[in-house]
Amino acid sequence: MIVCVCNNVSEKKIHHAVAMGVSTMSELREQLDVGTCCGKCAGCARKVLRECMEKNSTTASGLQNFIHQLHFQPNPLAA
Repeated sequence: MIVCVCNNVSEKKIHHAVAMGVSTMSELREQLDVGTCCGKCAGCARKVLRECMEKNSTTASGLQNFIHQLHFQPNPLAA
């Protein structure tokens, strides 16, 4: 879905920007020019950014838990 019509910024571009380290609206504005023309997209862009950050946080947390479980499982064969 296109988020910013003025600068042709899609949700996919926002997701890619977050994957590359963007984490604030200011950074998103700098990288993709979102909200720099008419400003009507700012609310939607903020929502997509927040959802993407939450998804990445949940994924990272789940991955960390999985790695922790793998690393700290007692070895039943070692006894």
